Amino acid sequence: MIPAKRLSLSATLLLAAAMPAYAHVGIGTASSFTAGFMHPLSGLDHMTVMIAVGLWAAIKGGKAVLAWPAAFVGVMLVGGALGMLHMPLPFVEPGILASVVTLGLLVALAIDLPVSVGVAIIGLFALFHGHAHGTEVPENAGGLEYMAGFAIATLLLHGTGIAAGLGLGIRFRGLARTAGAACAAIGIGLAFGIV
Repeated sequence: MIPAKRLSLSATLLLAAAMPAYAHVGIGTASSFTAGFMHPLSGLDHMTVMIAVGLWAAIKGGKAVLAWPAAFVGVMLVGGALGMLHMPLPFVEPGILASVVTLGLLVALAIDLPVSVGVAIIGLFALFHGHAHGTEVPENAGGLEYMAGFAIATLLLHGTGIAAGLGLGIRFRGLARTAGAACAAIGIGLAFGIV
């Protein structure tokens, strides 16, 4: 018999994969440091995922506190380069939407995975986020300033999640898990066009 946590996670991933977020491609200018820095702060999908990575890392503790945010930013930059080179990547929008729901659930359920498995999950989602943003960089712009701004803002949001998770500590871990549930709810709301 499949455990309830695994079943609900699988169902959510299938739902998210079936519905596009349409949150990224072709929106706004993406040729400056400021534009890159502001982009993660401009939408719930970005903010919730970036903070959820930090919260999940704080809940896990140990090496995850550095490894998971570093994996996200590193792979996001690779995805951004692929997007700027116009290399196709399937399922970008569903992958971004799935990241909101899945990372929210991982925090809400306090799923304890090995650090390497967390790196793989986070890296996969970061690839989608980075690719979407790389495709937004205009042809006549190098995009390096934009990606630098995006990376720094992403690290700050990860840091916010880590600080909140560590600050709440074990005694108030339920609040961090509630924030994860809110992230998953936002993802589901995006899927259905409610948010």
